[in-house]
Amino acid sequence: MTKLGQWLCGLALLGSAWAALALAPPGLRLPAPFRQALLPLPLYRLATFNDCEEAAVELQEHISAARTDLRRRGLRF
Repeated sequence: MTKLGQWLCGLALLGSAWAALALAPPGLRLPAPFRQALLPLPLYRLATFNDCEEAAVELQEHISAARTDLRRRGLRF
């Protein structure tokens, strides 16, 4: 299974669990504080997604080095 497939399976499992709790099936009654915390949970997870500043700087250095090497070999872009 590819990494994309693994991410999609995990996302589908978590999404379905969240939807099952958020839609409150008839037999399940969550207390109001739990329900209020549950509904915005996916947005909270996206808002706290980590940035990798060190990796971004390293990637920019690699890109600059590759461009310099390609210019030296005669490629113009």
